[in-house]
Amino acid sequence: MKKIIFTLITFLGSILFVGAQTEIKKEADKNVAVSASLAEITFEKEMHDFGTIEFAGNGTYEFKFKNTGKEPLIITDAKGSCGCTVPTFPKNVPIKPGESQVIKVTYDTKRAGNFTKTVTIHSNAKTSEKIITIKGHVDPAVVEDAFPSNGKKDDGATPLERH
Repeated sequence: MKKIIFTLITFLGSILFVGAQTEIKKEADKNVAVSASLAEITFEKEMHDFGTIEFAGNGTYEFKFKNTGKEPLIITDAKGSCGCTVPTFPKNVPIKPGESQVIKVTYDTKRAGNFTKTVTIHSNAKTSEKIITIKGHVDPAVVEDAFPSNGKKDDGATPLERH
């Protein structure tokens, strides 16, 4: 009876050990596949400073990048850190090794004050998540004078009321 129980425990232990080794190998193979991605995204610059922009001025900048890897690069997503920052990018389009493209980032310049915003890019590159940054200052809106541009003071009365 003891021999049967011992044999049964040994048999079950062997099955569990082999199953665990198979799972470890599958996980290792998965990690090798991820790290073996030969696409790579390289930006000319990862941060752009607009300096001072006038209210409702041009808040668009094109970040140039190149696939410096050995396989096609595919950008799957790019998201701004808020609704005021909108990226435009070549979504799910294979970018060949050595080929360059741009990600256009537009900031809503109808918001006065300092800003620092990011865009997070997801791709099949070795570094699967990349962050680019824009910053600057938007001047307040210009308030027009309460007087007409012809130089005459407007007393608020209509022409009929002045008679």
